[in-house]
Amino acid sequence: MTYVLIHGGGATARFWDRLLPHLDGPSLAVDLPGRGAHPADLGAITVADAVASVLSDVEAAAIAAPIVIVAHSSGGLVVPGVVAGLSGRVRRIVLSAALIPSEGSCGIECMQERHRDGLARTFAASQRDGTPIILDRNPDAEAVRRGYGGDPLDDETVAYVSDPARLVADTVHHYFQPVYWSTVGAIPVTYVTNERDRPIPIALQHEMIERLPHPPTVVAFAGGHAPAVTDAVSFAAVVNRS
Repeated sequence: MTYVLIHGGGATARFWDRLLPHLDGPSLAVDLPGRGAHPADLGAITVADAVASVLSDVEAAAIAAPIVIVAHSSGGLVVPGVVAGLSGRVRRIVLSAALIPSEGSCGIECMQERHRDGLARTFAASQRDGTPIILDRNPDAEAVRRGYGGDPLDDETVAYVSDPARLVADTVHHYFQPVYWSTVGAIPVTYVTNERDRPIPIALQHEMIERLPHPPTVVAFAGGHAPAVTDAVSFAAVVNRS
């Protein structure tokens, strides 16, 4: 197995640094467009752009089957297109609090309601006046310490998360294009839930699980939003055996 890892919002391929040494096979952690190895206009990035970027990285690395896709948070929006583009090479999918809209709906559907309506209005205004929405990430240590939910991060993990190689500006433009999870077919999916997740509350995670085309294997973690960072050994064990 080769693991292809897709980070979430405001992050880069370096999000996975703690996890990679614990995987039991070769891996490729990709940078989505607009960060790291792939500079791009953040305000114009689409889901299709992100899919094309991942597929290009996989082909450049000459990765053959079998492939396991691992995606965190908004990285879930990219998974169906990547799976379709890899033409049968994907054997398993592991999702960590990953966004799953209803069939043909958009990522904004996966946001907490208190954030969703305001963002939709802001996006509509940005489309009218041509001003893209760019989200700067707050490197304030105390905001980072508590931002994931779960136990507050220790100083070492705060520094890890806040490193400019990992914490970057982002866009929400890709939250407004349709996603079709039906394209993954019957590929086995493991969904890792986080009981004390702050960005994506547990009820919303379970709601998204119900949208998958086939029931996944669900593995519950007790902590916050990013077990690949806060509990890399245990998360790797799930990935390795999924």
